[in-house]
Amino acid sequence: MSDYRIDRRDVDFTLYEQLDLEGLADLPRYRQFDAQTFDMVLDNAQRFAVEQLAPVSAAADEQGCKLEDGQVQVPELYESLYTRFCEMGLFAPVHSPEYGGMGLPHTLGVALIELLFGAHPSFMSTPGLTASAAHLIEEFGTDEDVDTYCERMFTGQWAGTMCLTEPQAGSALGELTTAATPVDGEDYYQVRGNKIFITNGDQQLTDNIVHLVLARVQGDPEGTRGISLFIVPKYRVNDDGSLGERNDVTVTNIEEKMGIHASPTCSLSFGDEGDCRGWLVGERCDGLKYMFQMMNEARIVTGLQGVAIGNAAFQDALAYAKERKQGPKVTDRGDDKQAVPIIEHPDVRRNLMIMKAYGEGIRALGYNTAHISDIALYGEDEQQKEHAEDLLELLTPVCKAFCSDIGFKMTELAMQVFGGYGYIKEYGVEQKMRDVKIASLYEGTNGIQALDLLGRKMRQKGGARFMTWMQQTTQFLSELTDDDTFGEMAGKVDAAKNSLAEAAMGFQAQGKQDPEYPLLHATPFLRMFGHVEAARLLLKQATIARQKLEAIWEDSGIDPDDEEGRRQLVSSNEQVRYYENKVDTAAFFIHQLLPKVDAYLEGIQSGDRSALDIEL
Repeated sequence: MSDYRIDRRDVDFTLYEQLDLEGLADLPRYRQFDAQTFDMVLDNAQRFAVEQLAPVSAAADEQGCKLEDGQVQVPELYESLYTRFCEMGLFAPVHSPEYGGMGLPHTLGVALIELLFGAHPSFMSTPGLTASAAHLIEEFGTDEDVDTYCERMFTGQWAGTMCLTEPQAGSALGELTTAATPVDGEDYYQVRGNKIFITNGDQQLTDNIVHLVLARVQGDPEGTRGISLFIVPKYRVNDDGSLGERNDVTVTNIEEKMGIHASPTCSLSFGDEGDCRGWLVGERCDGLKYMFQMMNEARIVTGLQGVAIGNAAFQDALAYAKERKQGPKVTDRGDDKQAVPIIEHPDVRRNLMIMKAYGEGIRALGYNTAHISDIALYGEDEQQKEHAEDLLELLTPVCKAFCSDIGFKMTELAMQVFGGYGYIKEYGVEQKMRDVKIASLYEGTNGIQALDLLGRKMRQKGGARFMTWMQQTTQFLSELTDDDTFGEMAGKVDAAKNSLAEAAMGFQAQGKQDPEYPLLHATPFLRMFGHVEAARLLLKQATIARQKLEAIWEDSGIDPDDEEGRRQLVSSNEQVRYYENKVDTAAFFIHQLLPKVDAYLEGIQSGDRSALDIEL
């Protein structure tokens, strides 16, 4: 057993009360499921996370990975753990049952990601990446590719990677030099080149590893237009599905990283011996288009890593603050002052409340983005699907960047609550900080997400995607304008939304005069967006909570204005406390954190380009 803590009540609230997870069972894709099934899957995942993943996270971090005779060795304790995980059936929860997945809603899938990644990020990187790689093959590969790879990958027998980055190119994929040469009379290409930062590029857990490699066929266009995608397995696969000889793929290095030490990040060399065979996926020169499916899936998963680890750090800090006694309360005027739990000190309480508000805000953002993807993929109404597709495209970079940045911020605040104890390994907070930082870097750094949001997603379809989000947000807020409880908060969110729109419109004019200026402020703009969307979702949660509270008051027969009766019900009823906390959390976010939007707008509108002009 471990001390891994999960706020399952808030997970359930977000899934069922805010997003109506059970309602997704009305869609043909999910008609075989019901709430009982969903709960069973969540319970099993939580049990596995608490009892098996979390207890070995620190030991795996300490052992790390080794490169011996060209083979990467991950911690030995992973071997039996990996087998048990595959037997749980959680390897590909949202993917096709035809090939070994469970076919669950993406909305539930992100909750599973939170439960499992929060317990052990290093371990979970293998199944997460493999399932996305198999889904790419399922969508764009030949029937033979699907038959060869998908079931073996969706069940965890084989693993998968994505091989994009090269030493000289970094995130500029158009500058890659990995080459693929057709072989006369054969169905494969000879691949030659080098890739770096390949997550789980090698390990001893699976029988095979299927690398998805971006490369350029000689003679195809330069830049991103000429990139193709190839399946390059570690071991070639015979016609009967059995493994053949080793392919010409070499591990040249494993990175010594800041965090996720038990997840091997490899440098790979393809074709050192002149015989690395790769099989084309789909059409030549469409490789980046195919890879973007995997990248966008991974970006939502990466955002959820921020949700998972940030909220796990908050739960640790909250438990510690309730137990750790230090100093009397500032209001204690007696002669015999007693030390109190530090949660009673205002500064500690402020840090905890920032973590709570951000944690519930990014959970809502990540889960809501996944819910939108369920409608975009499997909705029955075409207009509703198009609406969801627009929102999904717009919110994916916000989900990835905002959630991962805030997740790291939450670990920082958690360490502050622990004080010096947080800085040492014993309490686990420093590992969470190390492990979560990568989420803002891989799958496209958060700066790239900001550029994608401002430079592409905001402009696509003539700005219609942003307008769809604006209209949805305005409609919700307008319904609360005259509300005695939420009218003021709705007005603040509406003003922040208008500030976001004002920044966006200003960029159009500024960009014509100074094309670099909007790009200089892309990251602040994304952070504005994240704050407004989180505030909107938390306010929505608060309205749901109030409806629940009104029903409880009515059933109890207690007048809410009866202070004594109210106190008794609050002290005896966990549901009442939870729902009242929901309202308070939304209020805190809107009054204390949402004002950052105005500060970002002031910077954007300042005209200051000193960062561009200065000689550094």
